[in-house]
Amino acid sequence: MAQQQSRPIRAGILGATGTVGQRFIVLLSQNPCFEIHTLGASERSSGKKYSEASNWKISDALPLDIAQLEVKSCHPEHFGGCDVIFSGLDASVAGDIEKSFFESGFPVFSNAKNYRMVPNVPLIVPTVNTEHMAVVAEQQKSLTKTKGFIVTNSNCSVSGVAVVLKAIQSRFGKIDSVLLTTMQAISGAGYPGVASLDIMDNVVPYISGEEEKIEIELLKILGSTNQENTGFDTQPDLKVSASCNRVPVIDGHTASVSIKFAQNPPSLEEIKSCLREYECEAQKLGCHSAPKVAIHVTELPDRPQPRLDRMNDNGMAATVGRIRVCPVFDVKFTVLVHNTVLGAAGASILNAEAAFKKGLFQL
Repeated sequence: MAQQQSRPIRAGILGATGTVGQRFIVLLSQNPCFEIHTLGASERSSGKKYSEASNWKISDALPLDIAQLEVKSCHPEHFGGCDVIFSGLDASVAGDIEKSFFESGFPVFSNAKNYRMVPNVPLIVPTVNTEHMAVVAEQQKSLTKTKGFIVTNSNCSVSGVAVVLKAIQSRFGKIDSVLLTTMQAISGAGYPGVASLDIMDNVVPYISGEEEKIEIELLKILGSTNQENTGFDTQPDLKVSASCNRVPVIDGHTASVSIKFAQNPPSLEEIKSCLREYECEAQKLGCHSAPKVAIHVTELPDRPQPRLDRMNDNGMAATVGRIRVCPVFDVKFTVLVHNTVLGAAGASILNAEAAFKKGLFQL
């Protein structure tokens, strides 16, 4: 039975002035399950009102009550009273700061890459593999020795692809090979991000480290916990090849994907039905941020498109279209995900909701 909530979960945000931190503020401000308690950023922002410390870049208005909050430096002693910590920190600083928080007893939900591939740290796409949180108890024994823990979400371009592959693999058995090409929005690079002279009227066919992250993270996400719930059994036989491109789109990562099944492939109609019927654990737990429909399937010949489809189910759903026979592999399709919602801040928030429902932390 899912744990019931007696009051809002008090949230602290690390990296609150950055673009992911700003998305955390918008989503948490609109979520009745949470109350923003403390904002953390760099030492140069510490002591300032949030409105003075941040360069607001989100189209949603900055909530007035948040604008008046004093920004703290990212030290655990400044976050007393917080029930959970959300990290939008850049990977260059996230490692030590996040460690100081989970070792101080805080549940930490991180967007950074630093701990994703640690053997007893769950790497979660919340509409895919929240059952991997079963490893948290082992992590607390070996890594933190406190009630604190860390759960990471995936690389933003992995999230939409992982949802679709999980649904297909759960119904039809193992996938042998995945070939994908991403067209990734500029918001994925943060702010100031990609220079305008580099991206306007252009496609940049290289994003540092991105292809490697996709190719390794999918193996962990689509794997399972081991029998003892002490770590993960990845899918070493799954072959993934990714090519990543930055395109002049503000939000929304698109991927063209071809897959080959280990066994005889299902029909296209069987795949479409499978995707439409897919339901994840976060939906079954009744999590507030869980999408009503985890995967939107479109039959329109020119969809999904970022501008038209990225906000399906408030940005928490993957959208799939152009499902067709692949003459080289078995099936190919196009998938779209909102990279700063399900691909970043929204994933951490839904991960936290699921973790609470599963009893990983209490209020």
